[in-house]
Amino acid sequence: MRNRLGARLTPYALVLPGGLWIAIFFVIPILVMLNMSTMSGGLIQGFQQTLDIGNYAHVLDLYHEQFVRSLIYGLITTVATICISYPVAYYISFHGGSRKPTFLFLLLLPFFVTFVLRTLAWEFLLSDDGLLLGPLHDIGLVPSDFHVLATSFAVIASLTYYSVPFMVLPIYVGLERINREVLEAAGDLYASKTQTFLKVVFPMSLSGVFAGVLLTFVPVTSDYVSASILGGTGQVMIGNIIETLYISNSDYPNASALSFVLMAVLLIGIFAYAKALGTEDVMEVSAA
Repeated sequence: MRNRLGARLTPYALVLPGGLWIAIFFVIPILVMLNMSTMSGGLIQGFQQTLDIGNYAHVLDLYHEQFVRSLIYGLITTVATICISYPVAYYISFHGGSRKPTFLFLLLLPFFVTFVLRTLAWEFLLSDDGLLLGPLHDIGLVPSDFHVLATSFAVIASLTYYSVPFMVLPIYVGLERINREVLEAAGDLYASKTQTFLKVVFPMSLSGVFAGVLLTFVPVTSDYVSASILGGTGQVMIGNIIETLYISNSDYPNASALSFVLMAVLLIGIFAYAKALGTEDVMEVSAA
């Protein structure tokens, strides 16, 4: 009887640490933030729960421009990341041979340096007197008033650089799952290499592409580091607004409401493409 009870409780005991971790560091903070998003008041007089759902309409009215900008930057970065990452993942998968672990290690090597330091390195490279533009200014190849910092290009370039590994790895996993005998069968049926890629390889690797989109679009859209360091006043993203409301202004209700609006939009997008693709394939590739 005791052994039977232990066998029944073992799965729950194994899940318990992870469940507690999620509850403490995700579920409880989300509930606290949800409660805060409908409060009124200020830091001096205190916050009181008034169920003021008008906070949501208020932040959308004030910051819709930054919200749209973040979504546009996220879409552009995701598309650029796919264009860069797919050829890299394809080469590693089909032509890497015994050097695949080396290529993957080199791909992940920048992650040994914090993202903030890597963004500061981009600031040094793209500054007017930096390693790239400095010599071009000196020899007169670019106008003296030409600059890259404080532009949307600088922000998107940094976000793309940051996102490439998150896109390459899922695509690589998706390509590795393709049975090479299927490709041989396509050749036996007189399909050219282009036809094989378009009708066999690419469709079968779409689960990896969509998993990469999930890992890229969500953090990029809510990012605030690149816009803070490389962008100017015209490149403020929604993450910068939330950070300012929380830390600088102590406007917790509006910051919480804006965070939930961003979360809702991202979740709607995720569920939409997951329904179109099938969540099982996405989760398998993401886990791998």
